[in-house]
Amino acid sequence: MKQTSLYNEHIKLKAKMIPFAGFEMPIQYDSIKLECLAVRNSCGIFDVGHMGEFLVTGKEAVNFVDYLISNDFSSPAFGKAVYSPICRENGTIIDDLIAYKIKSEKILLCVNASNIKKDWDWINSHINNFECEIEDISDLTSLVAIQGPKSEEYLKNLNILDKSQNISSFSVIEKKIDEKNIIIARTGYTGEDGFELFCPNLAIKNIWSELVNIGAKPCGLAARDVLRTEACFPLYGNELIDTITPLDAGLKWTVKLSKGQFLGKKTLLDYLPRFQLVKLVCEKGIPRSNYEVYNNEKQLVGSVTSGTMSVSIQKGIALARIEKLLMPQDKIFYIKIRNKLVEAKLSAKSFVSGGSKQ
Repeated sequence: MKQTSLYNEHIKLKAKMIPFAGFEMPIQYDSIKLECLAVRNSCGIFDVGHMGEFLVTGKEAVNFVDYLISNDFSSPAFGKAVYSPICRENGTIIDDLIAYKIKSEKILLCVNASNIKKDWDWINSHINNFECEIEDISDLTSLVAIQGPKSEEYLKNLNILDKSQNISSFSVIEKKIDEKNIIIARTGYTGEDGFELFCPNLAIKNIWSELVNIGAKPCGLAARDVLRTEACFPLYGNELIDTITPLDAGLKWTVKLSKGQFLGKKTLLDYLPRFQLVKLVCEKGIPRSNYEVYNNEKQLVGSVTSGTMSVSIQKGIALARIEKLLMPQDKIFYIKIRNKLVEAKLSAKSFVSGGSKQ
């Protein structure tokens, strides 16, 4: 098991540690409820140093990333970030990532921890004749997410952000702090306003300690999962899997078929989705991943991809993958929980809107 640069800090704080994506990671420090509420109401911080970071540099860095991902990467200005899947030629999903357009010849890709090697091999195999290079800086980079309505205030109090500095949603800047180059992005995975700091390993401990000292609450992977499910953000391995396309996973908005050539475009142009991702709320019971979903006639129509008890609305919530051909016309669903079919109401919006500026 690998350890992030903040491992000893987690031990000092008596975090419960678990194996995750090849790392020893904190799953919780306090109660999951208190950690979630800190993010929704104030400020929580997460060690996400297990994530992968690739640096793409060179004359055609932007063109290459635009070819690599299904979303539009050419149009956004420098200093912006773009969320997107990476697809195979057959349209299926390899991973989802955020691409940070730092400069004309400098792009940062943040990928999922469990997919670092798979993504690295795939990306390298498709550079071909593009005039750019890719470097895996994952082991050299620490990543902390600062999330919640007070996140900007906390970063300004520590002079990580200048008092007059205003970074818009899904934007990114570079800044030197104590002679170390830090990448600051207004992105996150909780549905709240927040930032992510990409730092050299040696710089992260002071930043983490200073944030804890001024009141930011350390939060673990369990709270992170509840928060992202409340916000209906997809997770690779749950909503996103190797055998489906972005169009099967509620990510049509990330597939820009009007742009130039990109990996998977030829297939996705004529692709008819086989699945639909739905949001379900249970008044009773807690849905969990892989629980079966039925229609009003007790016919199996799909399964839960992510499920939990929402801290914010105090109800069971689920994202579920439903077969298109079996989608109930009456929009009535049941989830099988402890061998009982529990009615689940369809939600048109995210379970929690939060204060996200994304």
